Formats: sequence, structure tokens, C-alpha cells
Amino acid sequence: MASESKRTVLVALGANGVIALAKLAAGLVSGSSSMLAEAAHSVADTLNQVFLLTSLKVSARPADRDHPFGYGKAQFFWSFLAAVGIFVAGAVFSVYEGIHTLVSDSEEEVGLLIPYAVLGVSLAAEGVSWVRAVVQLRGESRETGRSLFGHVRASKDPTAKTVLSEDTAALLGILLAAAGIGLHYVTGSAVWDGAAAIAIGLLLAAVAFVLGRDTRDLLIGEAADPGLVVGVHDAISAYPEVTGVVELLTMHLGPSSVLVALRVDLHDGLSAAQVEEWSERAERDLCARWPDIRQLFLDPTRPDPERTERTKRHVDRLRGERTQGEAAQGEAAQNHAAQSRAARAR
Repeated sequence: MASESKRTVLVALGANGVIALAKLAAGLVSGSSSMLAEAAHSVADTLNQVFLLTSLKVSARPADRDHPFGYGKAQFFWSFLAAVGIFVAGAVFSVYEGIHTLVSDSEEEVGLLIPYAVLGVSLAAEGVSWVRAVVQLRGESRETGRSLFGHVRASKDPTAKTVLSEDTAALLGILLAAAGIGLHYVTGSAVWDGAAAIAIGLLLAAVAFVLGRDTRDLLIGEAADPGLVVGVHDAISAYPEVTGVVELLTMHLGPSSVLVALRVDLHDGLSAAQVEEWSERAERDLCARWPDIRQLFLDPTRPDPERTERTKRHVDRLRGERTQGEAAQGEAAQNHAAQSRAARAR
């Protein structure tokens, strides 16, 4: 996954670097505020790819004495900085440039050839980067059995998700810039150009908010996927040595690295040697079944009916949400198949 993410980021970095220079030159030559806003957008995207490459390099470091759980959360930190970069370098500048254009209300004529040529090249380059991100995420979604949209929402890997979000915003931003420049040319009023720049800024602000919210939760310590939580609870409960799961805590240490902490109530008749043997066996079984579990802590403890019941209710709630999600996904797949059959019949 890390190598795929690195290739996706490198493709985006190359595309955005070239596009940023072309848009900046076209914006300075044409005087278009929406083109300058798009240049700021591409500069922000280029900087963000550097952040994402840094995150992949840092997160690959092995655990050490100062960081016993590894550096996996570095991806969350640098992805959060990428979200901040989108907002500051992209959204704020775009809105400022648009407001400045509206206030000045310039009637200066703007050409179409250079801006549209640059936007056309940008559309093609961004499209290549966008397709690369979609291909990676679609491959991952097949492995998890989710739809593409469902996988993007559930994935804890911020790298490809950030590239896809940036490229989607970039493609929409190019269309907005084209509309603003075209209407400015037709009407002679820069209001349309300024309005397009503001719209681009608001679009970037929305993307930055969503990415920042997701990475914020992961930085704070987001729980593992509900399927893993439910599966671990059921697997532990199935051991004959276990009378109850008192508490089950999970946290993402990285996109594909999970910490699991379990307090379990064991049968009173077990000897110390039997408890040790069971602990080793349970750890071996769980880590083999869920490779994302990199840290597992088992704590045999005294019975606690209240906490055990609370844990059971939480797992049952996750189980219900998971079942509903799978049912909705199955229904969507059936509808898509029915539409495809109808289209072929026509």
C-alpha cells in the first residue's frame, strides 16, 4: 500500500508542479483573478504532495526507544498540514483575489487563448493524477469488499484520499475558472472572474475542512474499523477459557497499524501456566487473522458485570451499523447490476 501511495503522490506532484507554473504565467499575462486563484490552488497542491511524501518516509521508520509504537501517525500529522495548506495557500488567497477583483470592478478585457490553453493542459494533467488515485482506491476497495465511495469514507490512509480530494477540487476549479474567464470575455465585466475566484476559494475551504476533520480524528486516536472490533470481540469470547470480555479498546497507530487492548475475565480454575499458554495462543490467532493488529495487550482481570455489559452493547451497536451498511451496499450493487442489464437490453 505504501509503494502504491508513493507512486500516486509522485504522479500528482509532477502534474501539479508543471500546472502551477503554467497557471501563474497565464494569470500574470491575462490578469485573470480566477486564473491566479487556480495558480494558488496548484501551488498549494504541489506543497501538499511534498508533505505527503514526507509523511510516507517518516512513517516507515521502525519503532525506537522514544517512539515505542512506531511513527505511523506521522502520516496523519503531515496530512493535517496538507489540509491546512489547502486552506491557507489556496482558499484564503483565492477568496482574497476574488474580493479584490469585485471591489475594483475592472472592465479590462481579458483574452481567451492563453488562459484556455493552460486550463486545457491543466485539465488533462489533473485528470491523469485523478485517474491514478481512483485506480489505487478502487483496487483497495475490491480487497475490502466495499464500494469505491464507501472505501474512501472508511479508509484510514490519508495519502491517496488527500490526492483524490485535491484532484477532484482541482478539476472542478478548472471548470469554474473557465466559466469565469469566458463570462468576463463575453460581458466585459470582471465580476464573473472575481465570483469564480471566490467559488474556487470556497470549494478549497470545504475540501480542507473535510480532510482536516478526518485526520484530526486519527491524530487524536480513532478506533479501528467496526468489522475488526466486532471480530476480535467474538473471537475472544469464543475461547472456552473466557467467561466475558470486560473491555475492548482499539486505536489506529497508522493507516494499517492497530493497537488492541483487552481486559478479559477468565475461568477461576485456570493455573498461571494455562493463562500464559492461552494468552500466547490468543495473541497468535488474532494477529494471524487480522494482520493490521501490530500491538495487542491482554489483561486477565476480575469480573465486572457493568463494564462487560457496556462493552457488549457497544459491540452490538457496531454490529448493527455494519449489517445495515452491508445491506445498503448490497442493494446499491443490485441496482447497479439491474441498470447495466437494462442498458444492454436497450
